[in-house]
Amino acid sequence: MSSLSLAVRDSTTMLRRNLLHARRYPSMTLNLLLTPVMLLLLFVYIFGDAMSAGLGGGADRSDYIAYLLPGLLLMTVGSTTIGTAVSVSNDMTEGIIARFRTMAIHRASVLVGHVIGSVAQCLMSVVLVGAVGVAIGFRSTDATALEWLAAFGLVTLFALALTWIAVGMGLVSPNAEAASNNAMPLIFLPLISSTFVPLHSMPGWFQPIAEYQPFTPAIETLRGLLLGTEIGHNGWLAVAWCVGLAVLGYFWSTSKFNGDPK
Repeated sequence: MSSLSLAVRDSTTMLRRNLLHARRYPSMTLNLLLTPVMLLLLFVYIFGDAMSAGLGGGADRSDYIAYLLPGLLLMTVGSTTIGTAVSVSNDMTEGIIARFRTMAIHRASVLVGHVIGSVAQCLMSVVLVGAVGVAIGFRSTDATALEWLAAFGLVTLFALALTWIAVGMGLVSPNAEAASNNAMPLIFLPLISSTFVPLHSMPGWFQPIAEYQPFTPAIETLRGLLLGTEIGHNGWLAVAWCVGLAVLGYFWSTSKFNGDPK
C-alpha cells in the first residue's frame, strides 16, 4: 500500500475508535450540549422580552430568537470541542499513545481521528441545537440555497479550527481536569461576543475586544447568511480567523505530539 493509502486506512480506524468512545460514553457530549440549549431557552423565555429591546426598532421575542441562534450555534461548536481536549488528554495520560507508537501505524492518524470525529460531533450538535431553535420559533425565510451551503461551510471550518486548538490544549494538559479547564475559553469567548447583544450596546472601551475576537466575525457572518443582514468585513475576518487558528492548532498539536516522550 502507498503511504497515502496507509494514512487514510489508519486515520479511518482511529476515527472509528473515537466515535465508538463517544457512543459508549455520551455523558461528556450531552453535558456540553446542554449548555447552549439551556442558554437558548433561558434567554428566549426568561430574558427574551427584555433583551429584544436592545435590538431596537420595536423588536420582540421572535426577533431575538433570530438574533440569538446563530451565536449559540457557534457557541455549541466551542463547547463540544472541550470534549476533544479531554479525550486527547486521556489518551496521552492513560498509556494508549505509548502503545500506538510501538505499532506500525501512521503517526498522524491518532490526531486526525480525533479531529475528524470531533468535527462530526460538532456538526451533529449544531443540528440538534438548530432543531431546538426551529421548534421554538426560529425561521430563516430569506436565505438561499447558496447561503445555506456557505453557512454550513463556515460552521465546518470553524469547528475544524477550534478542534485543532482543543487538540493542542489536550496535549499540553497533565490530566483530563486540566484539559477541561484549559479549554474553557472556548465557552467563555462567546459570552463576550455579539452572541447575546449587539456590539453598539456595549461600553465603548469594550467594543474592540468583543469585535475582533474569533467568535464575533464568525457569528456576524453566519447571522448575515441566515437572516440576510449586513456581513461587511466580517466574512473575510471570520475566514482569516478560522484558517489562522487551524494552522496554528495543527502545527502546535503535531509538534507537541511528535516531540512528547511519553
